[in-house]
Amino acid sequence: MPYRRLPNTDLSRIKALKTAIEKAGSTDFQHVAISMRTLSRARSAVSKFERLCLKYQQTLDTQVKANIAFQNRVKNARMYISHFIQVLYMCVMRAEIKPELLELYGLQKRSLILPDLSSNEQLLQWGQQIIAGENRRIAQGGVPIYNPGIAKVKVMYTLFKEGYQTQQLHQKATARTLNEVAVYRNEVDAIILDIWEEVEQFHAGLPPNERLQKNREYGLIYYYRKGETIV
Repeated sequence: MPYRRLPNTDLSRIKALKTAIEKAGSTDFQHVAISMRTLSRARSAVSKFERLCLKYQQTLDTQVKANIAFQNRVKNARMYISHFIQVLYMCVMRAEIKPELLELYGLQKRSLILPDLSSNEQLLQWGQQIIAGENRRIAQGGVPIYNPGIAKVKVMYTLFKEGYQTQQLHQKATARTLNEVAVYRNEVDAIILDIWEEVEQFHAGLPPNERLQKNREYGLIYYYRKGETIV
């Protein structure tokens, strides 16, 4: 005998509910295989679930679009911070800046090796340290580093930081709406299961072929095991 399996995607869940609702709507009242209570739950659920899925897709699209612009900010910030540190190191090697002043930037133990700037969090940390370090050195009477100057580095870092914070908000919004979909998905599955149970029970007395066909009209999906005859 074929076995049924609940839908495994949100689109197929919506389709299953709509199929049952449409079939019930086009059938004479006394022949409807679904109780009015279950049918009412299905109508309410499909409307709410569609709204939740649309809301999730919209927040995800917003996050993806914002990330395109954000990645350009990441690239610029990484380039300017990396370049500034390299110029700083060259000043130290030319004895234009005392090695001990690297402590102002948090670079005193790095043996003139660039810090890892591969992640956004590392970029946030080092950008803040480099900007603060250069400002402290200048405040102590040091000659500012140019090409790039710290003002330009700060502009790129600030744009990156603002973009990072915005992306964090987008990610939280997307995660929140995804969780709403996931939580309500359980309710949708329970309603679909109730519909299918009622439909199968309503048609239980029919011959096998006719029973399966009428059940399918309400959206029931049957699968056949290997070697089984398809009805």
